[in-house]
Amino acid sequence: MNEWKKVCLVTDIPVLGSRRVSRPHGMDVAVFRNDRDDVFALLDRCPHKGGPLSQGIVFGSSVACPLHNWTIDLEGGCARAPDEGCTQKFSVHVQHGQVHLDATELATLALHQEPVMAGAAGKALAHG
Repeated sequence: MNEWKKVCLVTDIPVLGSRRVSRPHGMDVAVFRNDRDDVFALLDRCPHKGGPLSQGIVFGSSVACPLHNWTIDLEGGCARAPDEGCTQKFSVHVQHGQVHLDATELATLALHQEPVMAGAAGKALAHG
């Protein structure tokens, strides 16, 4: 049985947008809301080059990665053809306007993934 952790209200997530949920270990989880008030949760990392999906544009049940415009399915976390690859999906439960994520998944899934740092700062850290 799932142990649900309240992370926010549905109204805290912008329509056609997202908000990030921090975890003590691992990357943030992006929680998305579409124009039908459906809520989805994915690791905040595009499977292509690691772009922050939380900064992408939500449309229907998809999000466009802000780096290279890959379309990621919000229901399953996989890129739409012709692109390939998936990001970690997290279980979502919405009740009485409150958004809950599975506490066990938050504590255990995709802990090995690291954020990608772009630009000069990322290069300096990678080589320094």
